Amino acid sequence: MIKSIAVIGSTGLLGKPVTCALINAGFTVRALVRNVKRASKELPEEIQFVEGDLKNSADIEKTFSGCDAVYINLSIKDIEKPTDWHTETDGLKLIIEAARKTNIKKLAIISSLVHFYQGMNGFYWWAFDVKQQSIKLIKESGIPYTIFYPSSFMENFYFNYKKGKYLVLAGKSEHKQYFISGADYGMQVARAFQRNPQENKEYAVQGPEGFTTDEACALFKTYYKKENLTIVRAPIGLLKFFGMFAQGLNYGAHIIEALNKYPEKFQSDQTWAELGKPVITLKEFASNQ
Repeated sequence: MIKSIAVIGSTGLLGKPVTCALINAGFTVRALVRNVKRASKELPEEIQFVEGDLKNSADIEKTFSGCDAVYINLSIKDIEKPTDWHTETDGLKLIIEAARKTNIKKLAIISSLVHFYQGMNGFYWWAFDVKQQSIKLIKESGIPYTIFYPSSFMENFYFNYKKGKYLVLAGKSEHKQYFISGADYGMQVARAFQRNPQENKEYAVQGPEGFTTDEACALFKTYYKKENLTIVRAPIGLLKFFGMFAQGLNYGAHIIEALNKYPEKFQSDQTWAELGKPVITLKEFASNQ
């Protein structure tokens, strides 16, 4: 039985709701953070904080010592280049090494559904290679694992699409995505840790409704209460052009192209049966922002 969980990436956009859900589910949680003072203002007081760096093996081992499991929430920053040090692979190798030394019983990691677009329609992006490598590292670690493949998160509308009073789209969304809230995802992660720690599991993580990005932005605009929003659209070709000169725009062009074209299908029947059905709709999420 898993009682204590170490969290890597607890202060991130998706790390926070998961960390809170673990606390609410009764787990003891320890988090590796760069700045304890700042993290303690953002997360529940019950969390045990370890101040350190993911590049330092001793800090990771200190965080893991006495814990049963590890939840890993890592991502590539939009300013990263292929030759940089990547948390999702280089950092993950240090995590796995520390997990072996400290007898961790379970590794759980967030990946993504959209990275499966790699190779479709001639699409290739080095960042998706990194995600595939991280999955391979987890599966070959020798430690029981759970891998989550979420669809798009509702939080992206507020933190990524929303720029001031505008909701900024690029290109044309061709397929529905099953947007899920961070809170519902956190609930599912907590329930996954309550299962048999020896089993290896992979879960598609999707919300209760499917929308194209255009449909979802229109709905968010309608029910967002704080201010009137205007939807604007940028040509994806223009974004790609400027992406040749700015790494952040290059990142944005690739992820948006993949999100627009990935033919996502609903595939979370097993996830809902084992971890619970998400309950927060996009309408409710927008209304409560």
